Amino acid sequence: MTTTAAADSAVGAPSKSVRRRTVAQAIVEYLQVQYSELDGERRRLIPGMYGIFGHGNSVGVAQGIDEYGVDFPHFAGKNEQSMVHAAIGYAKATNRASTLACTASAGPGSTNMISGAATATTNRLPVLLLPADIINNRKGDPVLQQIEHPVERDVSANDAFRPVSRYFDRITTPSQLLVTLPEAMRVLTDPVDTGAVVVCLPQDIQGEAYDFPEEFFSPRVWPIRRRPAAREEIRDAIEIIRRARRPVFIAGGGVRYSDAADELARLSADFGIPVTETYAGKGMGPISDLNLGGLGVDGTIGANRIAGRADCVISVGSRLQDFITASHSLFENPDVRLVHFNVSSFDAHKMGSYPVVGDAKLSLTALHEGLTAAAYQSAEGYRDEIAGARRATADVLGHDLEDIPGENMSQAQVIDVLNKHTGADDALVLGSGGVVGGVHKAWDTSNGTKVLSEYANSCMGHELPAGLGYRFARSEAPGDVFVLIGDGTYYMQPTELITAVQEHQKITVVIIDNSGHQCIWPLQVAKGGPGHEFGTQLRERSAETGRLDGPVVPVDIAANAASMGAVSWSTTTIEEFKSALEEARGVQGRPAVVVAHVEPWRYLTGSGAFWDVGAPMTSERPETLEGGEKHREGRERQRYYGPTIAPGSEV
Repeated sequence: MTTTAAADSAVGAPSKSVRRRTVAQAIVEYLQVQYSELDGERRRLIPGMYGIFGHGNSVGVAQGIDEYGVDFPHFAGKNEQSMVHAAIGYAKATNRASTLACTASAGPGSTNMISGAATATTNRLPVLLLPADIINNRKGDPVLQQIEHPVERDVSANDAFRPVSRYFDRITTPSQLLVTLPEAMRVLTDPVDTGAVVVCLPQDIQGEAYDFPEEFFSPRVWPIRRRPAAREEIRDAIEIIRRARRPVFIAGGGVRYSDAADELARLSADFGIPVTETYAGKGMGPISDLNLGGLGVDGTIGANRIAGRADCVISVGSRLQDFITASHSLFENPDVRLVHFNVSSFDAHKMGSYPVVGDAKLSLTALHEGLTAAAYQSAEGYRDEIAGARRATADVLGHDLEDIPGENMSQAQVIDVLNKHTGADDALVLGSGGVVGGVHKAWDTSNGTKVLSEYANSCMGHELPAGLGYRFARSEAPGDVFVLIGDGTYYMQPTELITAVQEHQKITVVIIDNSGHQCIWPLQVAKGGPGHEFGTQLRERSAETGRLDGPVVPVDIAANAASMGAVSWSTTTIEEFKSALEEARGVQGRPAVVVAHVEPWRYLTGSGAFWDVGAPMTSERPETLEGGEKHREGRERQRYYGPTIAPGSEV
């Protein structure tokens, strides 16, 4: 380590040690001594960096990692967006206490990371992005891959990151790092503010040298604090819930990140309050007869029935997105009151909820104490209603799992077999499409498998790299990481299979092949779209019609995966699928891919919940007019909720 003494400008002040480094070198050395601490457990905050190197970062950031990266591995991504998804998976595996940095070259290499940044921010998950930028000195303008704005000369393509970032900066002089990097670490470790942190690095600035104070490179711990809610908020929430006879919990992702599942289960059991789950909260409900499963558009019949009649909806750590609230139409009780426990004030106030702003674990503990003191119990007979709702859910699922003569295995059957194959040491990573809805509705979480859904941004292509990122974070942990996707998602971004081979990492990718984005065509028909499938199936262009309604394009996904180094299977029956899963268990040090060819147009039974989309309101087709009319009827069920006022606080 090279240090020098620099004279202080103040008369008589002692000299201070400095470390002369380039911007890129300083970033690498700084990141290596940053730690997070959550509930007493300390770990590296940024333990490595994903990167694809081009002219914009290969002689800057790459040089810094190569020379100064000590126990700071570089992961060679194959797609810039995928790198960010891998970092998101890493963050999920560590309960947001650690993540990976991602670097990409200037121009399209950097802007390819924008979808990943949006996914991280909408899901409130930390990632650190270091996109290369245009040359700061402008002596050679326009440089390769520079987008020139005719009147705003300081704008670059990287400004497109601004709306999808929780923190954004551009380094134009080396001394900025002294302020910017600590701010970046603060945002990454703040449960409220966390998301995509973007620090743009102009190409010439990466190599600029500066005398950084030695103290800048001292190890630092960033504690992730549990902030208690205000006593008044807890008090008022207890009073609101105490007056309810048929309350229901919504378990969101905040239950997971606060590690509050046990507290929620205790509340549910002791006071007879059922629990429903969001996508991010899947598996956070109790293993009991009070767990109603997934809620909302893809929810269970039982969960939606109870939520629709509830007189108090208690959300814990949810964004309350439209798929969960049925576009603000699900909670039909005219007297319903909403209470929301959330670490974020922004989320806690949604839908007119009475807000309890603080850590979920602490808040639920305080809620339990208050309801115990009040000797609270839900209504007599409520447990019978809940049991009836659970039976209704089971009946529907039983129908969906039936064999139909002459048809291939169904998506529901594949999910059921995978569910029974996994256990408490395993993790299931999901991201978008029909498979997420199927798992939300049908997955039995009592087997203990960690279910990690990304449905805030519903980003196709997230799943496979996120699964790999999860595996990186838990490479020594027992069990397998399963990634469940459709063929449409596989076609978008399968290439992190190569990185998994390169790094000798085992993930098991289960691909439901139904020859296209089949979950979209029922939406088209139901909402008054074309009245038939249009552009959602993998078909050749027909010479007769000029449209993509010819024969199905045959693609051997298993062979494609094998060409990238994976061990693969192609299955067409439940027996073959079960056998492939068992064989995949034995694979070590490389990815396994199991393709399940399913009946293309058979899905799980819908919940009947409304979802508001841009349905056509005029057409010359009768079927389109009918679909539009049904959609308008659904919009009539939407309502304004709130505000929920604490008893005694009315004006």
